[in-house]
Amino acid sequence: MKETTGVGERMREGRALSEGQWTSRDAVETFALGEGAGSGLAGGEIILLDGALGAGKTVFVKGLASGLGVDAGEVTSPSFTLVNRHDEGRLTLYHLDLYRLDEGASAAHAVDLDELLADERAVIVIEWAERMGNYPLPQPVWKVSIRGDGEEPRTITISVR
Repeated sequence: MKETTGVGERMREGRALSEGQWTSRDAVETFALGEGAGSGLAGGEIILLDGALGAGKTVFVKGLASGLGVDAGEVTSPSFTLVNRHDEGRLTLYHLDLYRLDEGASAAHAVDLDELLADERAVIVIEWAERMGNYPLPQPVWKVSIRGDGEEPRTITISVR
Protein backbone atom coordinates (compact mmCIF):
# COMPACT_ATOMS: atom_id res chain seq x y z
CA MET A 1 0.00 0.00 0.00
CA LYS A 2 1.06 3.52 -0.66
CA GLU A 3 1.20 5.99 2.21
CA THR A 4 1.57 9.71 1.72
CA THR A 5 1.33 12.48 4.26
CA GLY A 6 -0.78 14.55 1.92
CA VAL A 7 -3.13 13.81 -0.90
CA GLY A 8 -2.81 16.89 -3.09
CA GLU A 9 -1.05 14.82 -5.75
CA ARG A 10 -3.11 12.98 -8.35
CA MET A 11 -3.68 9.27 -8.24
CA ARG A 12 -1.03 7.31 -10.10
CA GLU A 13 -1.21 7.93 -13.83
CA GLY A 14 -2.88 5.41 -16.09
CA ARG A 15 -5.44 4.08 -13.59
CA ALA A 16 -8.80 5.45 -12.62
CA LEU A 17 -8.30 4.36 -9.02
CA SER A 18 -5.15 3.23 -7.28
CA GLU A 19 -5.01 0.85 -4.38
CA GLY A 20 -3.28 2.36 -1.42
CA GLN A 21 -3.59 4.28 1.80
CA TRP A 22 -3.47 8.01 2.19
CA THR A 23 -3.57 10.42 5.11
CA SER A 24 -5.83 13.42 4.64
CA ARG A 25 -5.31 16.30 7.04
CA ASP A 26 -8.48 18.15 6.04
CA ALA A 27 -11.49 18.31 3.72
CA VAL A 28 -9.40 19.99 0.99
CA GLU A 29 -7.10 16.96 0.82
CA THR A 30 -10.03 14.50 0.92
CA PHE A 31 -11.63 16.42 -1.97
CA ALA A 32 -8.32 16.36 -3.89
CA LEU A 33 -7.99 12.58 -3.52
CA GLY A 34 -11.54 12.12 -4.80
CA GLU A 35 -10.89 14.52 -7.67
CA GLY A 36 -7.77 12.63 -8.69
CA ALA A 37 -9.70 9.37 -8.65
CA GLY A 38 -12.60 10.82 -10.64
CA SER A 39 -10.38 12.32 -13.33
CA GLY A 40 -9.36 8.88 -14.60
CA LEU A 41 -12.67 7.04 -14.43
CA ALA A 42 -13.95 5.58 -17.70
CA GLY A 43 -17.45 4.39 -16.78
CA GLY A 44 -18.67 1.13 -15.36
CA GLU A 45 -16.88 1.61 -12.02
CA ILE A 46 -18.60 0.66 -8.77
CA ILE A 47 -17.23 2.35 -5.67
CA LEU A 48 -18.36 1.39 -2.18
CA LEU A 49 -17.78 4.01 0.52
CA ASP A 50 -17.27 3.01 4.12
CA GLY A 51 -16.91 5.33 7.08
CA ALA A 52 -18.73 6.73 10.07
CA LEU A 53 -21.18 9.60 9.83
CA GLY A 54 -19.15 12.76 9.31
CA ALA A 55 -15.99 10.94 8.20
CA GLY A 56 -15.86 12.72 4.84
CA LYS A 57 -17.60 10.34 2.45
CA THR A 58 -19.60 13.09 0.76
CA VAL A 59 -16.50 15.32 0.54
CA PHE A 60 -14.72 12.48 -1.29
CA VAL A 61 -17.71 12.12 -3.66
CA LYS A 62 -17.72 15.89 -4.30
CA GLY A 63 -14.07 15.59 -5.37
CA LEU A 64 -14.80 12.54 -7.50
CA ALA A 65 -17.66 14.45 -9.15
CA SER A 66 -15.36 17.39 -9.86
CA GLY A 67 -12.92 14.98 -11.54
CA LEU A 68 -15.81 13.87 -13.76
CA GLY A 69 -16.66 17.46 -14.69
CA VAL A 70 -19.69 17.69 -12.39
CA ASP A 71 -20.18 20.86 -10.33
CA ALA A 72 -19.18 19.73 -6.83
CA GLY A 73 -21.61 22.25 -5.38
CA GLU A 74 -24.47 20.17 -6.79
CA VAL A 75 -23.37 17.05 -4.91
CA THR A 76 -25.14 16.45 -1.61
CA SER A 77 -25.65 13.40 0.55
CA PRO A 78 -28.56 11.34 -0.82
CA SER A 79 -29.63 10.24 2.68
CA PHE A 80 -33.29 11.10 2.13
CA THR A 81 -33.55 10.74 -1.66
CA LEU A 82 -31.53 7.46 -1.77
CA VAL A 83 -30.15 8.17 -5.29
CA ASN A 84 -28.74 11.39 -6.70
CA ARG A 85 -28.05 11.37 -10.44
CA HIS A 86 -25.60 13.82 -12.00
CA ASP A 87 -25.58 13.92 -15.82
CA GLU A 88 -23.67 17.13 -16.45
CA GLY A 89 -20.15 15.61 -16.48
CA ARG A 90 -18.35 13.44 -19.00
CA LEU A 91 -19.96 10.39 -17.35
CA THR A 92 -23.18 9.93 -15.38
CA LEU A 93 -22.59 9.78 -11.64
CA TYR A 94 -25.04 7.88 -9.44
CA HIS A 95 -24.53 8.62 -5.75
CA LEU A 96 -26.51 6.19 -3.58
CA ASP A 97 -27.02 6.14 0.17
CA LEU A 98 -28.53 2.98 1.68
CA TYR A 99 -28.31 4.12 5.32
CA ARG A 100 -32.07 4.36 5.83
CA LEU A 101 -32.92 1.03 4.17
CA ASP A 102 -33.37 -2.40 5.71
CA GLU A 103 -30.51 -4.82 5.26
CA GLY A 104 -30.56 -7.40 2.49
CA ALA A 105 -31.13 -7.54 -1.25
CA SER A 106 -34.25 -5.41 -0.83
CA ALA A 107 -31.93 -2.40 -0.33
CA ALA A 108 -30.50 -2.89 -3.83
CA HIS A 109 -33.97 -3.37 -5.30
CA ALA A 110 -35.26 -0.22 -3.56
CA VAL A 111 -32.82 1.91 -5.57
CA ASP A 112 -33.21 -0.09 -8.83
CA LEU A 113 -29.52 -1.01 -8.68
CA ASP A 114 -29.78 -3.58 -11.51
CA GLU A 115 -30.99 -0.84 -13.86
CA LEU A 116 -28.19 1.51 -12.80
CA LEU A 117 -25.58 -1.21 -13.30
CA ALA A 118 -26.68 -1.60 -16.92
CA ASP A 119 -25.46 1.95 -17.69
CA GLU A 120 -21.88 1.40 -18.90
CA ARG A 121 -21.28 5.17 -19.11
CA ALA A 122 -21.94 5.62 -15.42
CA VAL A 123 -19.97 5.62 -12.21
CA ILE A 124 -21.89 4.23 -9.23
CA VAL A 125 -20.90 5.31 -5.73
CA ILE A 126 -22.70 3.56 -2.85
CA GLU A 127 -22.59 4.70 0.76
CA TRP A 128 -23.56 2.15 3.42
CA ALA A 129 -23.28 -0.66 0.84
CA GLU A 130 -23.06 -3.25 3.61
CA ARG A 131 -26.86 -2.90 3.82
CA MET A 132 -27.05 -4.92 0.57
CA GLY A 133 -25.61 -7.99 2.28
CA ASN A 134 -24.26 -10.46 -0.29
CA TYR A 135 -25.94 -8.79 -3.28
CA PRO A 136 -23.86 -9.77 -6.33
CA LEU A 137 -22.03 -6.88 -8.00
CA PRO A 138 -20.05 -7.14 -11.24
CA GLN A 139 -16.30 -7.00 -10.72
CA PRO A 140 -14.18 -5.10 -10.10
CA VAL A 141 -15.68 -3.34 -7.12
CA TRP A 142 -13.61 -0.65 -5.43
CA LYS A 143 -13.87 0.01 -1.71
CA VAL A 144 -12.96 3.37 -0.19
CA SER A 145 -12.72 3.31 3.60
CA ILE A 146 -12.40 6.58 5.50
CA ARG A 147 -11.36 6.39 9.14
CA GLY A 148 -11.14 9.24 11.64
CA ASP A 149 -13.48 11.88 12.97
CA GLY A 150 -13.62 15.38 14.35
CA GLU A 151 -10.53 17.45 13.62
CA GLU A 152 -8.16 14.48 13.45
CA PRO A 153 -6.61 13.42 10.11
CA ARG A 154 -8.42 10.82 8.05
CA THR A 155 -6.91 7.58 6.85
CA ILE A 156 -8.32 6.77 3.43
CA THR A 157 -7.78 3.26 2.13
CA ILE A 158 -8.67 2.29 -1.44
CA SER A 159 -8.77 -1.38 -2.38
CA VAL A 160 -10.29 -3.72 -4.93
CA ARG A 161 -12.81 -6.05 -3.37
